[in-house]
Amino acid sequence: MPSYNHFYDLPVYKICRAFRKKISSIVQKQFPKQEDYLLKAQVSDASRSVTANIAEGFGRFHYQENIQFCRVARGSLAETLEHMITAYDEKYISSVTMKEINNDYRECLKQLNGYIRYLRTAKQEDTNNK
Repeated sequence: MPSYNHFYDLPVYKICRAFRKKISSIVQKQFPKQEDYLLKAQVSDASRSVTANIAEGFGRFHYQENIQFCRVARGSLAETLEHMITAYDEKYISSVTMKEINNDYRECLKQLNGYIRYLRTAKQEDTNNK
């Protein structure tokens, strides 16, 4: 894996950022006004938490802390999906949109799990080289 100087260069960050932006666009355009301080706020916070935790973990400079923040990001990703399922159940979004979100979620999850796996391996190699 290449070395990255900034969190925003990480492939996992890029794909999760695209997911966050897509969620934000859907929320702004399709959720009703009465959800502004309820579901709209919750899904926005959850999706923002994904990229924020990737960034924060990257800034810790320790493998274990980075892994932990990526786990939190993974939880926020799942929370975002759950909120979008709720939006689907409330008929704020279509089945086509829900399917797209689910596909994007799976790709983000795959990237996050791969990054966590990389960090675990790098941590182990670093420990073995000391």
